[in-house]
Amino acid sequence: MSRRTVLGTAAAVAALAATAGPALAAGGPSSPRRATPHADRSVDNRFWTSCADWRTGTAEGTAVVSAARAGLRIAEPVGRADYADPHTGTTATWEYARWTSPTHRSTVPATELIASWNARTPAGTWIQVELRGTYADGTTSPWYVMGRWASGDDKEADIRRTSVDDQSDGKSTVWTDTLALDDAEAGPRVTSYQLRVTLYRRPGATVTPTVWRLGAMASAVPDRFQVPASEPGLTKELTVPRYSQETHIGQYPEYDNGGEAWCSPTSSQMIIEYWGRRPTPGELAWVDPSYADPQVCHAARFTFDYQYNGCGNWPFNAAYASTYKDLQGVVTRLASLTELESLIAAGIPAITSQSFLKEELTGAGYGTAGHLMTVIGFTADGDVIANDPASPSNEAVRRVYKRREFENIWLRTKRYNATGKVVSGTGGVCYLYFPTKLSARQRAALAAVGIR
Repeated sequence: MSRRTVLGTAAAVAALAATAGPALAAGGPSSPRRATPHADRSVDNRFWTSCADWRTGTAEGTAVVSAARAGLRIAEPVGRADYADPHTGTTATWEYARWTSPTHRSTVPATELIASWNARTPAGTWIQVELRGTYADGTTSPWYVMGRWASGDDKEADIRRTSVDDQSDGKSTVWTDTLALDDAEAGPRVTSYQLRVTLYRRPGATVTPTVWRLGAMASAVPDRFQVPASEPGLTKELTVPRYSQETHIGQYPEYDNGGEAWCSPTSSQMIIEYWGRRPTPGELAWVDPSYADPQVCHAARFTFDYQYNGCGNWPFNAAYASTYKDLQGVVTRLASLTELESLIAAGIPAITSQSFLKEELTGAGYGTAGHLMTVIGFTADGDVIANDPASPSNEAVRRVYKRREFENIWLRTKRYNATGKVVSGTGGVCYLYFPTKLSARQRAALAAVGIR
């Protein structure tokens, strides 16, 4: 399974460990069911996507792309900068332009923020996404680098896409792809933020990155070992391709030891193909022709984070999805299985992130500190139908998991690991991929969970 680790604050974990006992954690899956038509939302999403959006920010050498898919491009570089790539050992000079968003005041005073973006970066170009938060006490964080990203990995032309470690101001810290308060209980929360994207290219070049979507999810999910049970409200199953990460064990170990850790890109590829997109034969020519499902190898290579040393960087997976024609990807949190049902009803599957002990998810056959799988529907009894890539074969990927067990392992923020230590859960993190052209029902379903 994925080695993606969700990092919580030490103070919050210690406090919960002192006040919550094993009975509370164990009681989650067996709690009595009660209806939760619309759970209280503790998530705020803000994305800039339209021409009007891009014109509200501060442009330094960028221009708005007025096309079917609005975006930003380099119009006139405003400076040059040297970048020493820590993963290649080379230093190169790049010219750049920059766009800074207006300040967005979150509806949720946040303990965590996750940025995501959709872009195209031709060979020899890349982007850097930064976030600066304002705390409730009026102070501001530094500009945190949330990702240095290129869709390609040409050894001569491109940087290595990477998260950036060791970023903290004593109040908050960046953990791979997540900006989290150091003390979620006592520390001042992030009440507003700005995003900044810098577009880079080789000096004198005419090619440019294009950024179509930029935004962040701010959240303050209550710490909990268990979540309220929801009543089933949908019987539906979407037809989504099935791919197993396990069939790729040992393949391309330079990408996080091969298929055994490829749950995130395997799940991403399933949803990308659900929407009718896939790599071309030319794009797959690098893959050993003896390997089945070469597109999964492709997804692993092009979601790989060279700092994290894995394919489980959440925004990098969403960005990878957006490299396919007219496809968008975001990272967010959902508040309930009811919200997930509304997306499935509209034909939108989701990739969910969860961690659990073997005995906490009946039928899985494994435990994991972090794993991605694709939710594709619900049975008549309300149980979750998932394409679980941690299956021995493509044929075995479709699983049915008990509703109460699944919603608890996905939506909780705290759990006990195999040694009895209190560790973090994801609190409902998911990836949503969807095309630019949507039906009215699909737009409404996304809007209902804060995605526009």
